[in-house]
Amino acid sequence: QVQVVESGGGGVQAGESLRLSCTASGLTFDTYTMGWFRQAPGKEREGVSSIDWSGRDTYYADSVKGRFTISRDNGNNILYLQMNSLTPDDTAMYYCAVATLSRRWTYPSRAADFGYWGQGTQVTVSS
Repeated sequence: QVQVVESGGGGVQAGESLRLSCTASGLTFDTYTMGWFRQAPGKEREGVSSIDWSGRDTYYADSVKGRFTISRDNGNNILYLQMNSLTPDDTAMYYCAVATLSRRWTYPSRAADFGYWGQGTQVTVSS
């Protein structure tokens, strides 16, 4: 029943921006913490950012602080990740995920706390 779908990835030059979107259906969207994750070739999955169900509390990995912004549109069941000042180190498959438990805060480093995942959208940043 739960469906999570990412979009917005693509190829950009270093210094440029992208905005990723994630739609989630089959759940009460505004009661779940959401997160963004990424996995680069040859590397383990990395938690990028998370946002609580209300959109008030957010967390960012050190690698993206000051450059990425997570937000959500609860009226339309959409999660966003605005990515600015992109570098080649940001090249990865980006995944959207929904926390397993309703109204529970969690951090993107705790991937096991997220129970519903999208298929990913590729971001490639060239120098």
